[in-house]
Amino acid sequence: MGRTNRRRIRNLKSFLFYLKDSIIEHRRRLSPCPHTVPMPPRKAPLSPSFALISESTPYLSPETMKQTIILPCCAILAFFLVFNAVRAKAENSAASEEAVVYFTSDISAEGLVRVYEKLVWQPQGDVAIKISTGEPPASNYLHPELLGDLVKKLNGTIVECNTAYGGSRSESAMHRQVAKDHGYTKIAKFDLLDEEGEMLIPINLPAGVTPHFKYDVVGSHFANYGCYLVISHFKGHQMAGYGGAIKNISIGLGSPKGKCLIHTGGKSDKSIWNGDQTDFTESMAETGKAVSDYLGGGERITYINVMNRLSIDCDCNGNPAEPDIHDIGILSSNDPVALDQACLDLVYRAEGNASLVRRIEERNGIHTVEHAEKIGLGRRAYRLVSIDE
Repeated sequence: MGRTNRRRIRNLKSFLFYLKDSIIEHRRRLSPCPHTVPMPPRKAPLSPSFALISESTPYLSPETMKQTIILPCCAILAFFLVFNAVRAKAENSAASEEAVVYFTSDISAEGLVRVYEKLVWQPQGDVAIKISTGEPPASNYLHPELLGDLVKKLNGTIVECNTAYGGSRSESAMHRQVAKDHGYTKIAKFDLLDEEGEMLIPINLPAGVTPHFKYDVVGSHFANYGCYLVISHFKGHQMAGYGGAIKNISIGLGSPKGKCLIHTGGKSDKSIWNGDQTDFTESMAETGKAVSDYLGGGERITYINVMNRLSIDCDCNGNPAEPDIHDIGILSSNDPVALDQACLDLVYRAEGNASLVRRIEERNGIHTVEHAEKIGLGRRAYRLVSIDE
């Protein structure tokens, strides 16, 4: 319920108490009434409803009854009609403030297409499909067999950026080989966004919030696409606590230099190490907002999270820990904050979640969605809609 509606309800409650006191005072002033006559004596009340009427109770004339009973009752009735109308409006407003997150337990190519179609999202121009190609030799990247039907349906180009921590994806030639080895080049064109340079996207935050740095540094090819479908493998993360939609549009779209700035909260563009954890999580939210703002204020980007192979480790780890949680499903939303929050809530309700919850909390991962909501990237309030029924 919005702040304005809560204030209106408080004002209406105050008015009710004022009205009650006014009626009592009005009746006090009218008593004794010059129009009353003694009531004839009777032995007993005709029914229990007359139990409060005694022989000394005055008889009220029609005019007095109108002033002391009918008009106040009409005012009270009017109050309750207005109160219920405001409450209904407030409830509808609260519902409209919730983002919709769609869910299916069907982790398959068909399930992925169905949960995407529920978004009723209209792609514009060339479609970029942002994924993580996954670090060799055994990371939990999303397999092309899962993604292929949807990628082909959209005639999309799979896009990625080089890493900033070394490994097999830190240079374009090696990264392209990994994409080929993992089967992505068989289902779509593949583009490394930072292969030919970088571009800057301004970070604009609400009044009173200062960004950790002024520009998000992404690959120069980022501007070549009209819209983005972000398909993220939701899981734990060694540094961020968890990885989902917000991480995929911040670190995931950052060039190596941009990744370093995010990790260190703007202190270094050459190393990902020794940054402050709060600065790191907030920088992810802020660069994610920069991406969303650039893409029509979020109109030209949408999100899917796949909750399978829920390890405590990210797909940037080539030898991740085995998951303790069973696969959960696929979720989609036009709001990345609501989407990540829904996935976090499902993790917290899952059996065997102790290790992943510990990883999230030790890295203060929840602060990412907290800050993202604060700066206007999205809303944490959501309504989960299952499409399995």
